[in-house]
Amino acid sequence: MKIPADALLFDNDGTLVSSLESVQRCWTRWAAEYGLTEEEFGRVELHGRPAAEIVADLLPAARVPEALARIEQLEVEDTAGGVAVLPGTRALLESLPPERWAVVTSATRRLAEARLAEAGIRPKNLIAADDISRGKPDPEPFLLAAARLGADPARCVVFEDAPAGLAAGRAAGMTTVALTTTHPAEELSADVVVGDLSAVSAQATPGGVEITVAD
Repeated sequence: MKIPADALLFDNDGTLVSSLESVQRCWTRWAAEYGLTEEEFGRVELHGRPAAEIVADLLPAARVPEALARIEQLEVEDTAGGVAVLPGTRALLESLPPERWAVVTSATRRLAEARLAEAGIRPKNLIAADDISRGKPDPEPFLLAAARLGADPARCVVFEDAPAGLAAGRAAGMTTVALTTTHPAEELSADVVVGDLSAVSAQATPGGVEITVAD
């Protein structure tokens, strides 16, 4: 299957890299520090959402700023050894012109840059939680990335592993490719579903990029 595109937009955690063990470790410690019960913590979806929204779901508004700073500190400190590059990531990114792709993450810029640096990935364009007013599943992060790249949203392809991110891509009017790295295929609504980025290759063209997805 071939998909012509102006730009490729990648989620980070669960798409380019895996930091799931680090995320679980840090948030579990954070929840204990803030006196949250396992039941209270378990009812909130962690993956694919900005930390600010997660913290706001769990704590009174007055405690959010301090608690948000604390989870960012824990996650940044846990970056060393807590990030693994997922299959296909390096080959695909190295085949792309730097101006034709961006990382679009729900993490803060500080945390995203730390995780990407640990993985040896240095995108020219990064959209982080600091850049937006509404996180995934709202389309704002992906629409901002398209605008930064000067790309038509209808000719952007979103690569995501989380339902919230895929919903954001669809709402932005973009083609969506789901990866089953963190969720089973039946939980993912997308134009294409693959195991990971090793099923995807790309070639620069005069007008953009041609993506090939293996059957």
